[in-house]
Amino acid sequence: MTLEFLEPAFMQRALLAALLVGIAAPAVGIYLVQRRQAIMGDGIGHVALTGVALGFLLNTSPVWTAVLVAAAGAVAMELIRSYGRTRGDLALAMLFYGGMAGGVLLINLAPNGSTANLTTYLFGSVTTVSGSDVVAIVWLSAFVLLVTLGLRRQFFAICQDEEFAKVTGLPVRSLNLLLAVTAAVTVTVAMRVVGLLLVSALMVIPVAAAQQATRAFAATLAVAVAMGVVTTLSGTVFSYYVDVPPGATIVLFALGLFLLVTALAVPLARLRSRAGDEPGGGSGKTAAEPVRAPAGGGPR
Repeated sequence: MTLEFLEPAFMQRALLAALLVGIAAPAVGIYLVQRRQAIMGDGIGHVALTGVALGFLLNTSPVWTAVLVAAAGAVAMELIRSYGRTRGDLALAMLFYGGMAGGVLLINLAPNGSTANLTTYLFGSVTTVSGSDVVAIVWLSAFVLLVTLGLRRQFFAICQDEEFAKVTGLPVRSLNLLLAVTAAVTVTVAMRVVGLLLVSALMVIPVAAAQQATRAFAATLAVAVAMGVVTTLSGTVFSYYVDVPPGATIVLFALGLFLLVTALAVPLARLRSRAGDEPGGGSGKTAAEPVRAPAGGGPR
């Protein structure tokens, strides 16, 4: 049996990009879920649209201009949240509206530009992932993983309690800005596969599903990344055979997996509880039953 979908060169590039996106998106999404900023990716995605349009206007790579503009927008939003009197939801709203308006304006100023050029970036497209896109995604994904895994203990601390983190001597302000920039980079990594309008779902849904089955932070992160990889790869392959948009397919697969895990989580929890209540089961609690933080226990 031959794997037909591996034969086209564009599918090889698309699957590699999907693999990297499936790893990177949940890796940073777990911290956003902990901070209750699940829709932050949406705001950054709208700002990144301006960066994409700027790339067309300057006749350069839209991926790299999107990185710069999205990072600037994420930093601005974090500064508004930290110092301004404007509430976080209003900062997100400004990102939504300003990003979309800037993208539409710039793309129409670009030579031979039109809003149709933005479609593949809004919803993703496996057929348009070029070799240069793959190179950019590899480098950007490496940055995301280096930051999210290398500083996982520090990020976990500021996401749980910023005031306590300050007392312990952590550079909370710098870590918050770095996390915002990393989220912006993740959005631009995923825009070619999932699309700017749907990327936030891939950052959040695998994490939410993993939380149903795990308690410790490290386990939640590992399961979320595994689910992200499964959904991005399976959704990309499915879209190839059925000829449907990959971004929507991947998100629907992720939602389906979330519902499946949620349905199984309740009976599994009951089984663990019964096992703990049996003679020889200890105090009635399993060893993995400490109070769980928003995204699992502590980093281990």
